Amino acid sequence: MAWFERPGVTLHFEEHGDGAPVLLIAPGGMRSEIAAWGNAPWDPVAHLAQRYRVIAMDQRNAGSSVAEVRGTDGWDVHTADQLALLDHLGVDGCAVVGMCIGGAYIANLLATAPQRVRAAVALQPIGRADNQAMFEEKFDEWRAGIEADHPEASGEDWASYRANMWGGGGMLYSVPDGALAHMTTPWQVLMGGDAFHPEPVSRRLAELAPGAELVERWKAPADVADGRAAVDRFLAEHLA
Repeated sequence: MAWFERPGVTLHFEEHGDGAPVLLIAPGGMRSEIAAWGNAPWDPVAHLAQRYRVIAMDQRNAGSSVAEVRGTDGWDVHTADQLALLDHLGVDGCAVVGMCIGGAYIANLLATAPQRVRAAVALQPIGRADNQAMFEEKFDEWRAGIEADHPEASGEDWASYRANMWGGGGMLYSVPDGALAHMTTPWQVLMGGDAFHPEPVSRRLAELAPGAELVERWKAPADVADGRAAVDRFLAEHLA
């Protein structure tokens, strides 16, 4: 197990394989941790490490990563963690592969530091579609599981953090929809199809982001091999 510390946070990360770097941002909402990849249709940690330098991480207060909780926390503090880890590892540019909440994290990375991301893959990105309460409830469940470990955080801090994550932005929560039209980084979107990962959000993301590619079929058992091959082709094209 490897660890990286920055003020107020200790991040757990793993590295596997060699080659061009690929940062993985796991599914699971606020519980975005490396172990969650084991529940995905295919595991990019093991698969991509066959040809790339895979950097997998637990987001703050998920898995084995721990951090202080402040009312100013939101998407930007998570993005700062991700960029700081890349700095620590000497990675100037990389591909980013994210699932679920990883799509929203990718969007904020592209809004914050587009020069650091050579290609982006979003598997069933989360999105706003008459489901606001669902994300807030999941945040509250995550809070209940760790609140006792954070005496530094008041009720107002937690409420502000929740609002910063789920109260603003556009359909991806992390950035306004208008920002997507300016994201020229090659982007592959593997379509979602449930309440947390609405199909219309994936389709709209692929429409708004210039040059984005939509993969509609990838998750059902019969489609997994083709979906994985589509990601392999996309990364090979942009990380050559």
